[in-house]
Amino acid sequence: MTIMSLPILYSYRRCPYAIRARMALKLAGIDVEIREISLRDKPVHLLEISSKATVPVLILPDGSVIDESLEIMFWAMQKVASNAMREKNDALQPNIHAASRALVLMNDTEFKNNLDCYKYPERHPDKLQLEYRQQGEAFLQQLEDLLQQNTYLFSAEPSFADYAIFPFIRQFAAVDSAWFAQSDYPNLRVWLSAWLDSDLFASIMTKNPAFAG
Repeated sequence: MTIMSLPILYSYRRCPYAIRARMALKLAGIDVEIREISLRDKPVHLLEISSKATVPVLILPDGSVIDESLEIMFWAMQKVASNAMREKNDALQPNIHAASRALVLMNDTEFKNNLDCYKYPERHPDKLQLEYRQQGEAFLQQLEDLLQQNTYLFSAEPSFADYAIFPFIRQFAAVDSAWFAQSDYPNLRVWLSAWLDSDLFASIMTKNPAFAG
């Protein structure tokens, strides 16, 4: 039986779920083998190990499979080796406070639905694209209000919620970047720009050829 030397992460570079998983793994200092997928030609192995056939999917050296992005983030937290790193990075704290969890849940449900409709209005003809954007703005305003109080969503340092939510705000802003650049969310724009310019984000956005396997 072949023993893996590193965990394997099936990923898609621009997928917000995969982005937050890669960020958590990088933040935790966990090396993984990145297997970039092609959405039109997914690897047979990915389809075999995960019935939902979406990324990210993490395969551990013992053969265990984690195929939810938040679960990958939680696993990365638990694997942080040093207490010093846990103290330094609030995002790696295993006990995430209720407000942070609630915000991430809202991001992953209501806001993600609005994001999909806003990004692909042709697939959701029940409303105009502008209406979907306005629905999504309710969540943007929540984040803006939090960022009026702190540099990051809950404190002066990034937390679990910042890492988990950032990739989705990036995607929302990119649908109409000219609109977002002049939108009434100045603190959110600064927050997003800081993430986009961060070394962490740059380090996990390296382009990889599609995995052929």
